[in-house]
Amino acid sequence: MKRLVLAAMWMMAFALSALTASPSVAKDTTTGLADATVLIVRHGEKPDSGPDLSPAGEARARAYASYFHPFMLDGAPFVPDMLVASADSKNSARERLTLAPLAEALKLPIDQRFADREVQELVAALSSETHGKSILIAWHHGQLGKLIKAFGADPKALLPGGKWPGDEFNWIVVLRFDHKGQLVPGSARIIEVKLGG
Repeated sequence: MKRLVLAAMWMMAFALSALTASPSVAKDTTTGLADATVLIVRHGEKPDSGPDLSPAGEARARAYASYFHPFMLDGAPFVPDMLVASADSKNSARERLTLAPLAEALKLPIDQRFADREVQELVAALSSETHGKSILIAWHHGQLGKLIKAFGADPKALLPGGKWPGDEFNWIVVLRFDHKGQLVPGSARIIEVKLGG
């Protein structure tokens, strides 16, 4: 009888060890962009001089507070759960100011760890860190082609000559990533902002 009990206990211990060693309980190794959607906008309109927004840019920033709360994307609501803007510089705080009313409405901080030229560092951070899966980025237009490329999309397929036009403020770049954090082939596109009024 003791042998039967010991054999049963050994079998249970073996089964338990096999279960805990199973790949199904292994640590998740997907990247921070797994199943994420990234939207990228240019900062709002700028004045003749100074780092701030023009009145038109301020109006755009206020309008974004309701436009992206929620934003309908492919028939489903997209509400940003992470906001990113390039770091303020002596020449521009426009990226942060463009998202500030939306950040206040959503009660979200604006991640400003990276300067506008640090697009590779931004994408590396988003690819490796834990964060939300609905990301809205406001960036300096001169670096947007490089940012799009850093995410794995082809800026020449999206932008004229691979560069964001200097007079264009009404575009949103949409990037979708699969469960491995890779850009979904053919998913990168531009849609036009329709603020109305």
